[in-house]
Amino acid sequence: MGRWVWAVSLLGIALSSFHLYTGYFGTLPSQKQGAVHLGLALGMIFLLFPAWRSQRNHSHVPWYDVVLAFAATFGAYYKILFYDEVLRARITGYTTFDLIVAGLGVLFVLEATRRTVGVPIVVVASLAIAYAMLGNHIPTRLLSHPGFPLQDIAPYLWFREGGVFGTPLQISAKFIFLFLFFGVVLIQTGVGSFFNDLAVAATGRFTGGTAKAAVIASALQGMISGSSVGNTVASGSFTIPMMKKAGFRPEVAGATEASASTGGQIMPPLMGAAAFIMVEYVGVSYREIMYAALIPALMYFCGIFIGVHFEAKRSRILGIPRDQLPSKRKLLLSRGYMLLPLVVIVATVSVGFTAQRAALLGIATALLVSLVRKETRPSLPDLVRILDRGARVALPVIAAVATAGIIAGVVGMTGLGAKFAAGIISLADGTLILALIFTMLACIVLGMGLPTTANYVVTATIAAPALINEFGLAPMSVHLFVFYFGIVADITPPVCLAAYAGAGIAGANPMKTGMTALKLAIGAFIIPYALIYNPALVMVDPTPLGLTIAVLLLVIGLISVSAALMGYFVRDARPWERLVLLASGIAMIAPELFTSALGFVGIVLVAWIQSRRPQESGLKQASSGA
Repeated sequence: MGRWVWAVSLLGIALSSFHLYTGYFGTLPSQKQGAVHLGLALGMIFLLFPAWRSQRNHSHVPWYDVVLAFAATFGAYYKILFYDEVLRARITGYTTFDLIVAGLGVLFVLEATRRTVGVPIVVVASLAIAYAMLGNHIPTRLLSHPGFPLQDIAPYLWFREGGVFGTPLQISAKFIFLFLFFGVVLIQTGVGSFFNDLAVAATGRFTGGTAKAAVIASALQGMISGSSVGNTVASGSFTIPMMKKAGFRPEVAGATEASASTGGQIMPPLMGAAAFIMVEYVGVSYREIMYAALIPALMYFCGIFIGVHFEAKRSRILGIPRDQLPSKRKLLLSRGYMLLPLVVIVATVSVGFTAQRAALLGIATALLVSLVRKETRPSLPDLVRILDRGARVALPVIAAVATAGIIAGVVGMTGLGAKFAAGIISLADGTLILALIFTMLACIVLGMGLPTTANYVVTATIAAPALINEFGLAPMSVHLFVFYFGIVADITPPVCLAAYAGAGIAGANPMKTGMTALKLAIGAFIIPYALIYNPALVMVDPTPLGLTIAVLLLVIGLISVSAALMGYFVRDARPWERLVLLASGIAMIAPELFTSALGFVGIVLVAWIQSRRPQESGLKQASSGA
């Protein structure tokens, strides 16, 4: 990057410092806060991310990217420089220069998103704009509308609250950036390696212990990273070789890491960026979101844990000998204090602090605990690098939520949400399960091209209201339903980016890795339906007995379904036994007493039949080395 490397670093330091300052002293009005947030990010993106992949190894910044960086930053700051004039223009009409700024601003956001996130989300946003323009030229009457000229669409998307600078970007500017920065601070201070060591110490000695350690380590790291692919690459470099050496097939090792890393986005206390947007859409505090998501997240990881256990049993893989494992007691005594920042986050949110203040306290605590050990103690240059790194990590998220704002703006402008809802109701013919299946498919397809945050914004805007209003479902259950299915696209073939990342590290076939990840994470396809039919799982009017029964049935159902997909229960499962286990597991999750009892009988029957068969030998002893 030559001389521009300093410019990018200065912009990154400025962006992080701005959010730390406004997080403590109070944010600016939402439109101004969003303008600074997006403006600095766009400037960094055009200087940091080249237009074409072939230029990524070049050391210089082309002149046109410098021009784009300045122009994009000015376009966002135009809302601050001419704040009053822009507000009055909503009544008096926008000037020609206003329209040029708005049109270019939308294009800058789309190009920045293409460079950082990829083409698919840009295609979806472009189609949304085309839809707004075409209007009554669309042949399907259900989707047609009067249509809007481009000179109305551009200022609506750029200057109004319902477009680029709408709720997703506002939440990003107030909360998401600080939590992403918190994750960077934790990783830079060595918490990630502590999580890995603790996971190995806790589960390494059990059957398939290396894979179980990978599940726990990825869950812990996922809480602070919120990125499926990023977490797969970061923790997979350690866990995948360890699993392969223990005897797991390469595609199983890559799939285990990918499925566990994907679950990090649903694991409290931090979760993914979309969880903070859910606060506004559902209209509750982040504390309630965190509590509602806890049991489903634990069930998700329980399902993966069960799956790798059955895979290890089927492959005859034992655990790591005790004398090769680190001591849990010594780890907790020497480095247990590293958990304090997470404790602070949970405690501050639980007692009623805002998510913004909780993030600041978590950052401060993380920096304080890093001073305890010499090897984690940051120097002044380290702190500067943390500021720079924190901003760079946030760039793809900022671009994605800005583009999601374009899609959401078109939905609000054209009434597409109501039309889509009517389409789902019409196709489902008033049947809830069909409406849920159609919504699930829409979420997964969108998730193959959109990042989780953008996917959630679109589905929460379009699909969720249909399920809530037409079927009277609990809003929390519905929003977690679409949230889950947007996330699992990362491990759902054919476009399963987290699985591809795991396959790359494992040296495995990407498609086989994706299919294995799908089997391990089957809970992600079952749990959302359980949330709809048992709202107590998301803390909607729970009773102790009702919640206990719902969790117990869900766990038994996950065990049965995982056994069917992995091909092992008490013994290696025959084809007909796998079918019985699959049907019984699904029946256990249904809330009706008769179906649950029938499923339980099927599970017990298969277990009894398998227990009468002799067990094959051929056990493999794992090793703690990577």
